[in-house]
Amino acid sequence: MAGNTFGQIFRLTTFGESHGKAIGGIIDGCPAGLEIDLDFVQHELDRRRPGQSTLTSPRQEEDKVEFLSGIFVGKSTGVPIAFIIRNKDQRPEDYNEIANIYRPSHADFTYDQKYGRRDYRGGGRSSSRETASWVVGGAISKLLLKMENIIITAYVDQVGTIFLEKNYHELDLSNTESSLVRCPDPKSSREMEKYIEELKKKGDTAGGVIRCVITGIPAGLGEPVFDKLHAELGKAMLGINAVKGFEYGSGFKAAGMKGSEHNDIFKTEAGRITTVTNYSGGIQGGISNGQDIYFRVAFKPVATLMSSQETVDKEGNPVTITGKGRHDVCVVPRAVPIVEAMAALVIADHLLLAKVSKL
Repeated sequence: MAGNTFGQIFRLTTFGESHGKAIGGIIDGCPAGLEIDLDFVQHELDRRRPGQSTLTSPRQEEDKVEFLSGIFVGKSTGVPIAFIIRNKDQRPEDYNEIANIYRPSHADFTYDQKYGRRDYRGGGRSSSRETASWVVGGAISKLLLKMENIIITAYVDQVGTIFLEKNYHELDLSNTESSLVRCPDPKSSREMEKYIEELKKKGDTAGGVIRCVITGIPAGLGEPVFDKLHAELGKAMLGINAVKGFEYGSGFKAAGMKGSEHNDIFKTEAGRITTVTNYSGGIQGGISNGQDIYFRVAFKPVATLMSSQETVDKEGNPVTITGKGRHDVCVVPRAVPIVEAMAALVIADHLLLAKVSKL
């Protein structure tokens, strides 16, 4: 299986399956001497783990990360940082009935077509459990970015039909973690929670949108042809389970604007070149321009329903399937730290690439 490594200089390679003994990864390219705050790394994992509230999957995983190499006396040594997260609450028997059945909108059929076999226990490697390793890599990236005063913050701005109709400048993003759905606006948060609870009773699911904001970003990150910064962020976000769309800056709204409305006019402020507006989303020509980078990531509704659906088995025979196991009604609250982690991996990688290009 190819495609298990992300990044060019700052690289994360992961391994493991949803109901195997453990998942984990190797972080390569992390500079020596970086202070590794283990409590912070664990906190990031705690934000992603299941069982956080009645709105999330009840699977009880501690998600305790164990570092095996690359850290000595609290700092990175410059060698690969290896880690594992042991699976504690596996229930593979929940999936015995679907060993030969293709669940609608899952990776069951496509894995069988590509590999001739699949791990049906929770989806194996296609499970969102895989993203716990991404969060560890992202946490180390965040520690590196913090030294450069680069901050990455994400929050939920849509669940199903409930929209947060406010710009991120109008919000107090410090409220995000106090919300069960990670929406910083109290009124919208309550409406989203109610919507999810109603769908849970019906055995249905919801999608949503996460907005991410990157501040303190310097100008000059990104490669101008095939490795444009927005393209790298798009790849990172579209690689997250259940993601169906990515837009940065003005996004699809730009298609309905005139050039005279959309152009970000340059100005000088306090001796620094900046722009009056930021429809570009902090990126022009594939390179950061020093303004905030902001983007939105759309997630589809969870594919596993606690109600009956029609499908087929491996032989093409029609069957009826009813979801079992422990699943989220809406993934976006738990996906917030995943979006932040993947953004951090991209920015950290391009920060190091920019330093190499100036040697």
